[in-house]
Amino acid sequence: MTGNYQDRAGLRVDRALADFIDARALAGTGIDPDAFWHDLAALFARFAPENARLLATRDTLQAELDRWHTAHPGAPSDQPEYQAFLREIGYLVPEPAPFTITTDGVDTEVAQTAGPQLVVPILNARFLLNAANARWGSLYDALYGTDALGEAPVSRSGYDRERGGAVVAWAKAFLDRAVPLADGSWADWAGGDPVLADPAQLVGRAGNTLLLRHHGLHIELVIDRAHPIGRDDPAGLADVILESALTAIADLEDSIAAVDAEDKVAAYANWLALMQGSLEASFEKAGTVMTRRLAADRSYVAPDGTAFTLPGRSLMFVRNVGHLMTTPALLLPDGSEAPEGILDAVVTALCGLHDIAGARANSRTGSIYIVKPKMHGPEECAFTDRLFDAVEDMLGLARYTIKVGVMDEERRTSANLAACIHAVRDRIAFINTGFLDRTGDEMHSAMQAGPMIRKGEMKSAAWIGAYEDRNVQIGLACGLGGRAQIGKGMWAAPDRMADMLAQKIGHPSSGASTAWVPSPTAATLHATHYHDIDVAARQATRAAEGMASLDALLTVPVAAGRNWHPDEVRAELDNNAQGILGYVVRWVDQGIGCSKVPDIHDVGLMEDRATLRISSQHIANWLLHGVATAAEADAALSRMAARVDAQNAGDPAYRPMAGRENDSLAFQAARALVFEGGTQPNGYTEPLLHRFRAAAKAQQAAG
Repeated sequence: MTGNYQDRAGLRVDRALADFIDARALAGTGIDPDAFWHDLAALFARFAPENARLLATRDTLQAELDRWHTAHPGAPSDQPEYQAFLREIGYLVPEPAPFTITTDGVDTEVAQTAGPQLVVPILNARFLLNAANARWGSLYDALYGTDALGEAPVSRSGYDRERGGAVVAWAKAFLDRAVPLADGSWADWAGGDPVLADPAQLVGRAGNTLLLRHHGLHIELVIDRAHPIGRDDPAGLADVILESALTAIADLEDSIAAVDAEDKVAAYANWLALMQGSLEASFEKAGTVMTRRLAADRSYVAPDGTAFTLPGRSLMFVRNVGHLMTTPALLLPDGSEAPEGILDAVVTALCGLHDIAGARANSRTGSIYIVKPKMHGPEECAFTDRLFDAVEDMLGLARYTIKVGVMDEERRTSANLAACIHAVRDRIAFINTGFLDRTGDEMHSAMQAGPMIRKGEMKSAAWIGAYEDRNVQIGLACGLGGRAQIGKGMWAAPDRMADMLAQKIGHPSSGASTAWVPSPTAATLHATHYHDIDVAARQATRAAEGMASLDALLTVPVAAGRNWHPDEVRAELDNNAQGILGYVVRWVDQGIGCSKVPDIHDVGLMEDRATLRISSQHIANWLLHGVATAAEADAALSRMAARVDAQNAGDPAYRPMAGRENDSLAFQAARALVFEGGTQPNGYTEPLLHRFRAAAKAQQAAG
């Protein structure tokens, strides 16, 4: 760990961060280091007090909600009365007059073309490269190597001809839907120039490879009769390559564990290298050291003989942290830790300056895309807008160079979504539902209303259907269609691609122009949905539909008068406790912020802090209302510690918890999340996780 501070214009800056800024992030920008630190100090002096005031407002509103729900237990029976109360305390604000966002200079991948979006932890350079290079993916590989067509392959040694035949048949049926021939099926195509039903869909060639386009997305047909697959195909078709993850989000927030300057600098360094086009990662595979680099753009010749290129990489966003957390990487003049989100805004934009002032390897329009999570209502969105104004002025950027993505994942934001969009109407490029964090906030906001329904029942609750519908409908009403992304949440089961193919088509069907996927393979499979669904047409239909009601959105998911059987209570506690421990033990002991964690049924799920927030809040709620006792919760944690230990038995870096509950910082963190969950700010897990991870790092450093 670090902690050697230097003075920079009255700020106390960890040496690791100061050196990174001075020697690397500022290099080549023309910005004088002394001027940078002076301006940064002024920016913190201006915005840190307001940041603190916004957090105090959250606490005040939560206290008012607690008072109301204590006096009016259960779901509000009189919505007009309830909403009048929410307006009285400032929780609900007046709707803005109809408006259209004015965001300009947005890249095509964000504004106009619908397709998958990857989210990747920024601390892992190899994963980050995989995401950046996930713009193009083999449909054959994605189908063959997963359970998309049934059972996943048992062995990767040798080629299974029967399985390969099924892959080719599925891919050609997909081509029949997306780029149909004028006559017959792609299964019967014997080679030569294909005669398409719409000849304009053939847009280019690269040698023998044909480039097709449908719904704005590109498809490559790789013709190679010497290839092991192509030699057995009548047309020599060796692969079908899909334009897959159009965009990707490098995540500084929920999917990483960054608790000090050492962690923050590692994250910032990866983002800087990505923006400079120099990111690479070396790793060992099958005894050979391999180095992975950023993919090059792809070159083609159009039918009229004109040469052109297409991007070889996903367009990258960066997700900053929210307004809540502070960082020891930089101390304010009064000795307090600086708001981490403000530091993120400055440093990630500074790194983005290398892209827009250089070769524009990322944004071809000269924009910097920052996703801002966990904002509560329009006042906090307006704060972010003014903060980005100040960062642009500080770095000499034109106004609205920084585009913002607003995560609609807190109850006060989704209840006031139009006003939130209005607050950032000149720079918004993205809204996205984060149903996991949104569920955690739903439970914490109404913690005093009564015991919540079981976690597995939440997806069918009235509020969540209204939430998902209103996100699309309000986004369209505010003019995001064709100008910005309207997104949906993550598919959390990376090994269940057949289920994803069956279910995730619902996201483009809803009118959303993007949705999150956990891997490049999933991006390629999900891309087929954007060929099957014309998102622009769906948006036109959705825009004409009636708005889902605010009444439904504000229906609290309490289980009125329900008495659970003891077996149900035990099962729910075990499920939540296993999920908490399985995630927290990696976060605290190993600094892994997101990974595929086995659930209680041994199904690998991509877990991050949002899922942790739900599980910890759910147990805290049941403890508060006497559905479960403290002894029962402790017993569940102990049972599940043994279960999680067994699930991680093959990990040499793993530190068991069972039998050493009093010594395991990970177990103690999990227990604190449960028993202190009701008092954590908005139910967030970060303060406790950071505290225990910092203690674990200190313990490990001491040997």
